[in-house]
Amino acid sequence: MSDIIQVVTTVDDREAAGRLGRHLVDEKLVACCQVVGPIRSIYRWKGNVEEADEWYCVMKTRPSLYRQVEEAIRRLHPYEVPEIVATPVSAALPDYARWVKTETS
Repeated sequence: MSDIIQVVTTVDDREAAGRLGRHLVDEKLVACCQVVGPIRSIYRWKGNVEEADEWYCVMKTRPSLYRQVEEAIRRLHPYEVPEIVATPVSAALPDYARWVKTETS
């Protein structure tokens, strides 16, 4: 077990994704935020099937910081109900896992 997690969210604007990632890195809540996109999302929202271009934000952090990361994303996120999903990293290069721990507080 690497003792790090990967947190993902999606946003509807590239600049918003950059601001979110920059804030979380600046606050040492995540070691990095990779922004990928645009991606095409198809989802059901309030009874309708919707489609939208989104940017996928992939962040690495410590499990102990998840709640703070979640709170920061919710505060900065433009969506009423944002996707915020954390996945344990079962294995990682030890030097990378140490870097994630060093860069987060």
